Amino acid sequence: MPQTITRGYKALLAEAEAEIRTMTVPEAVALFGHPETMFVDLRDPRELEREGKLPGAFHCPRGMLEFWIDPESPYAKEVFQQDKQFVFFCAGGWRSALAAKTAQDMGLKPVAHIAGGFGAWKAAGAPTEAVTPKP
Repeated sequence: MPQTITRGYKALLAEAEAEIRTMTVPEAVALFGHPETMFVDLRDPRELEREGKLPGAFHCPRGMLEFWIDPESPYAKEVFQQDKQFVFFCAGGWRSALAAKTAQDMGLKPVAHIAGGFGAWKAAGAPTEAVTPKP
């Protein structure tokens, strides 16, 4: 018997977008380099190697987000315990919208995500750098 999906990704994205802050690339660029803002790259390592990255962004694969945010998790990362604004991004803005909603639901504040993700960032000519593949 086939599965019946009752809430698809479009509904999940719409719910997330209604509750989180979505930044345009110019808004995000205005925060770039500010010590009180942490950009969080949710893309997988292959995407970083292929497309490049934002200088200084913290890389957190989407699948580890909840575990890295929660200070009670054995995988907790100190970066998420800092008093900063967190700006999430992925390739196109879908994963980052869902991630920002999850982070906000977990109590991380303030959070936002970049509309259009890294693709929009790169297309706007915002700062990027190459990633050296690991051997």
